[in-house]
Amino acid sequence: MTVRNPLSDLIAEKGVLLADGATGTTLFAIGLEAGEAPELWNETHPERIDKLHQDFVTAGADIILTNTFGGTRHRLKLHHAQDRVFELNKRAAEIARAVADRAQRKVIVAGSVGPTGELLIPLGALTYEDAVAAFVEQIEGLKAGGIDVAWIETMSSPEEIRAAAEAATKVGLPYTYTGSFDTAGKTMMGLDPKDIHRVAGDVGAGPVAVGANCGVGASDILSSLLDMTAADAGAITIVKGNCGIPEYRGAEIHYSGTPPLMAEYARLARAAGARIIGGCCGTSCEHLAAMRSALDEYTPRPRPTIEEIVERIGPLRNKTASESGGEGGRERRRRRS
Repeated sequence: MTVRNPLSDLIAEKGVLLADGATGTTLFAIGLEAGEAPELWNETHPERIDKLHQDFVTAGADIILTNTFGGTRHRLKLHHAQDRVFELNKRAAEIARAVADRAQRKVIVAGSVGPTGELLIPLGALTYEDAVAAFVEQIEGLKAGGIDVAWIETMSSPEEIRAAAEAATKVGLPYTYTGSFDTAGKTMMGLDPKDIHRVAGDVGAGPVAVGANCGVGASDILSSLLDMTAADAGAITIVKGNCGIPEYRGAEIHYSGTPPLMAEYARLARAAGARIIGGCCGTSCEHLAAMRSALDEYTPRPRPTIEEIVERIGPLRNKTASESGGEGGRERRRRRS
């Protein structure tokens, strides 16, 4: 049974929640340089981080993620800031908390916890215990700054998900987690969407919600969503997909998704059973406002098929994903036969 917490309470009240859009893409658009740590902006440019969150709240977000995706010591050491984990995460949470508290409605502050960038034993040198300790250090800072939930995201390794979930439990916070299914329909470490529910279900009180974020395109993440909701229709499922398809134009990445396309993505995600719907890379506040309207005006529709998703959103990018199992895989094979 889900332990009561602000996120669970808001889901119970509203049924479906809108999470925010892109952090990194938005910050690059307002001056973040390649190779620069976004987390350092929590101290050097707090007004820009405040505006990032405020714009998403104004667009209709029910959940805003702190600017702490790379907030573990393993990521921060690349910028010689590994000894500032607590203060940088605390400051990020304080900025987001202030924006949420200014809102005229309930807004959840989710502490973004991304992967360490290290491989766990036996593939790498990072022990499970050291991973837990690194995540505890980060989440303690986030908790001190006032987050409502630890938001573990863009994960590939089941063991790293469990380490972050254990850390959140040790710190005394509820948690969610999402994988990035960007490698032939699975995560880079081989996790299948249909298995996401079982990764950390026994850690602490269990996750408030699980799901997928990022990936290679909106159609592919909706395919993953079909598999996740078919595997456990009763779970609260998150989908936070990229804004269409990433495309290189010279040295810059652009995303193909328009506000109408992301509105249709939101409607399809709702019909497929997602309860928390947001955008990842490339998703601006304009895209998010269109998604807000789509969810507010949503009328029930049948559960979509892969064929319908491709027709409405565009082709799948993970071509070999058609060989994967689960409902999404079956639909893809049926369409080809």
